[in-house]
Amino acid sequence: MTALTDTVNQMISSESVVIFSKTYCPYCKMAKEVFDKMQKKYKAIELDERDDGDNIQDILGEMTGARSVPRVFVNGECLGGGTDVKKLYESGDLAKKF
Repeated sequence: MTALTDTVNQMISSESVVIFSKTYCPYCKMAKEVFDKMQKKYKAIELDERDDGDNIQDILGEMTGARSVPRVFVNGECLGGGTDVKKLYESGDLAKKF
């Protein structure tokens, strides 16, 4: 495991909700809005504002099978992207993750 992989794992475990995001991404905004509606605090890691953002995306791709953003983690579990999170919210299944 690389040092950056360790860092990504620490990021994921540091908060109950972690969103790997890009500031201009509409699906990332969608995911954040879901947690705002639920009044759940989240940590957004904006990959386009980090020098190692592309490398983090590669690591997320290896970990989750997709390197697209957002990559949303709740209690260490990857829930997928913005559309996935919205569907979980609308079905009531997202609330059960807390």
